[in-house]
Amino acid sequence: MKLVSWNVNGIRACIGKGFLDFFNTVSADIFCIQETKVQQGQVQIDMGDYYQYWNYAVRKGYSGTALFSKEKPVSVTNGIDINEHDSEGRVITAEYDNFYIVTVYTPNAQRELARLAYRMEWEDAFRAYLKKLDSYKPVIVCGDLNVAHNEIDLKNPQSNRNNAGFTDEEREKMTELLNAGYTDTFRYLYPDRAGVYTWWSYMFKAREKNIGWRIDYFLVSDRIRGKIKDAVIYSDIMGSDHCPVGLEIDI
Repeated sequence: MKLVSWNVNGIRACIGKGFLDFFNTVSADIFCIQETKVQQGQVQIDMGDYYQYWNYAVRKGYSGTALFSKEKPVSVTNGIDINEHDSEGRVITAEYDNFYIVTVYTPNAQRELARLAYRMEWEDAFRAYLKKLDSYKPVIVCGDLNVAHNEIDLKNPQSNRNNAGFTDEEREKMTELLNAGYTDTFRYLYPDRAGVYTWWSYMFKAREKNIGWRIDYFLVSDRIRGKIKDAVIYSDIMGSDHCPVGLEIDI
């Protein structure tokens, strides 16, 4: 099974930059996107035989997620069933016979860490949500987790220490999530591979110079990590300030 996840930073803009070319070429079984930045009815995408599921933020032009699947899921739910966390369209869960897949756009701690306290509340709530799912079936989590977990996961760790996405608090929450029974699929296969990123600033020619961060992930329940076939970072795919990431798994 081939799975793909991409923070498109505005699906309408990304469509104008080749989104459908990549979507059709990669032909994933499940394709998840984050930061759609649309409301219901603002975009119509012909995806052939794919089933489409969208979770829109209440705030216009903000956040949002979507999931496209060749196979119709057993069930699909939006959010994590906590009102204070479910107005920004950040989570979609699709249930299949043998697993759940959860696409997530984790809140950014923002400049001067204005939203770090909220981010910590979100992390605990989201981890508890995944733990509940995992008690029923194995879980695959994908999306923009907005954290570079270790120094190898960004170009300039020293100068970014305590910046949003690389605070001790955010990194520790990522560690807690992994310790709760999840495997970072890319690091599982490529523990020492450096210089591979999924997000680059639009400023200072960061992408051209490969000054980036790895903040987009596929995580899987530990008990199915033996089924991982490959973890892919499509760093040559343009269209957003993030690139797509992929997972091939025998499940």
